[in-house]
Amino acid sequence: MLEMFKSKLHPLTVTQADLYYEGSITIDQELLDIAGIYTYEKVQVVNINNGSRLETYTIPGKPGSREVCMNGPAARLTNVGDRIIVIAYARMTTEEAEQHKPRVVLMDGENNPVKVTDESVAGFRYNPQPENS
Repeated sequence: MLEMFKSKLHPLTVTQADLYYEGSITIDQELLDIAGIYTYEKVQVVNINNGSRLETYTIPGKPGSREVCMNGPAARLTNVGDRIIVIAYARMTTEEAEQHKPRVVLMDGENNPVKVTDESVAGFRYNPQPENS
């Protein structure tokens, strides 16, 4: 099984940070749905402003609110206004990976989606054998 990039929200603007919440990242349910990211799914959060990377899980925010709240200890790694990338991964077989097209949701500065694509690397196929063998 390979762990592959499944989807991402790129970039989001952090609207809140709640240090004493139990933990996780709250994201507007509409944005999760567009990206194909499930409630309670494990995600990686990459902070563009300071370079921090962390893993957490998603919880749904109010649909249409454009809320992005870092909760618990992650709130120490992210300030309100920081730009972050939220990335989900999926395990799949080699055959599934060869056909996989990740969902990319590009965002504006107010957490509105501006472009949604399902991309693949055209013609990519892993070949573990050297071409001259």
